[in-house]
Amino acid sequence: MAGEILLNEAAYTVWQMVRDHGPIELGEVVKLTGIDQTQVAATATEAGLQGLFEIAEREREELVVADGAAGLLAIGLPERRAAERLIAASGELPIAEFIAWANANDVAPNEAFKWGGARGWIERTKGDGGPQVAVSEIGRQSLNQPDDDERAIQAALANGGRIFLDSMKAGAAGTARVNSLLGKRPELARIKKRTERILALTDQGAEAFQTRIHRVIERNLLTPEDLESGAWREIKLRPYDVKLAAKDVYPAKIHPLRKIIEQTRRAFLEMGFAEVVSPMIESAFWNFDALFQPQDHPARDMQDTFYMRDPAEAPLPGEKGVRNLLCEASSGPFRQKVPDTFFDTDAKIVEQVRRTHEDGWETGSEGWGYAWSPDVSKQVVLRTHTTAATIRALAANPNPPGKFFCVGWTYRNETISFKHLPVFHQVDGIIIDEEANLASLMGTLQEFYSKMGFGRVKFKPAFYPYTEPSVDVVVYMESRGKWLEMGGAGIFRPEVTLPLGCKFPVLAWGLGIERLAMLRFGLSDIRELYRPSLDALEGVPLCR
Repeated sequence: MAGEILLNEAAYTVWQMVRDHGPIELGEVVKLTGIDQTQVAATATEAGLQGLFEIAEREREELVVADGAAGLLAIGLPERRAAERLIAASGELPIAEFIAWANANDVAPNEAFKWGGARGWIERTKGDGGPQVAVSEIGRQSLNQPDDDERAIQAALANGGRIFLDSMKAGAAGTARVNSLLGKRPELARIKKRTERILALTDQGAEAFQTRIHRVIERNLLTPEDLESGAWREIKLRPYDVKLAAKDVYPAKIHPLRKIIEQTRRAFLEMGFAEVVSPMIESAFWNFDALFQPQDHPARDMQDTFYMRDPAEAPLPGEKGVRNLLCEASSGPFRQKVPDTFFDTDAKIVEQVRRTHEDGWETGSEGWGYAWSPDVSKQVVLRTHTTAATIRALAANPNPPGKFFCVGWTYRNETISFKHLPVFHQVDGIIIDEEANLASLMGTLQEFYSKMGFGRVKFKPAFYPYTEPSVDVVVYMESRGKWLEMGGAGIFRPEVTLPLGCKFPVLAWGLGIERLAMLRFGLSDIRELYRPSLDALEGVPLCR
């Protein structure tokens, strides 16, 4: 049929509503039909462009009542209560006495003066005794009935909390007064500008509805019932526009930091490493002394290390109660199962570590030249690095070949910044091999970062008290345009390995997990990893 107009079910319903009830406001069509406002507006706009609908617009002011407005009216607005108090006091009070009354009765004096003056109810005067506050004649006459703005709020409350000011029949003067009294009182109400669109069929539209409008049943797909009943003949499949934006879908996912941790574990496991764990509550012996870190080293000060008050001491290797004490102290949501072999260390290691610190023992070193204290070594700390786990693994497995790593929480008394946190994750690893050297160490770490998706890695000479030679591992951070230190690495000194019974080269490293996550997700601040922003978490891609 020439000039035939095909409408889907929603559009046809809108046409029918406008024909039967027009002129009708667009919002009323939405209310009566239950069709989405966007669809109603689109149908009306298209019909208007074809000259089939007449769309008239008018601007209106809508009063929207605040949540606590009813309660404020019930107890009385500050200016109304103030005017009533002044009338009870024969019309005026000294300003000091008025303010004292207001403060005692939870009436804000500034609000009473401001809005009492705006209504013309309250005025300041000068009396023989000084400044006075008085109620005006208008105030005396107005207190017996609600003002225009109060009536507007009451009417809106009776209408579901909203009302158009022009529907109150208060006249232009009344509407202007409501605006002046409520325009800057958000605790009572807000006045919003609204554009209403009135829809009506034109003569051409009325003729088209009779002769050229046809309803089409639209569906996204056909059902078996449509095929069986023959209804498919009257159904039009909606066109599929591949250019339209798809709906965002946010499937369940693990936290991005946890994902990095699991990828780190997988990378080392794929490289043939065995994973080990140790208590997060550790003795100073394993955290410091076994690593040939002197007992007067600055890193062992309370400014850098967290010391435990209970338990304050831990038995040394070979003494009873080591396992129970440290495992109980490490209990909680992050408790890790620690192998028994980590607590079956021979007591002779303590003596060998002591001798190494004092005079070098059989390591060829002169040691640190001080009297080593077992009491300092028994101190209990929150481990400052997961090297405590790999050094335990070395003591339990001193002979090659051996490849071990540990991922876990570490604690340092750091000042919080964009790249430092007092609690963070670290991955430590060691390789025990007769032919181990610095080149194989750097190659291993280069391979690890390659598996994690980073190619720009370099190594800088560094110093650590328990490795020689030592290097810092540095990775380029695109988001800040600078190189970021990821951790330290090197070859354990004989002063570390020989007291533990290992006579072979041992490669070692300790790397930060949070900094790795910053690189992966393009973050410039490490704190963003721990902020509970659902929007940010939803936006993290599943794969990268």
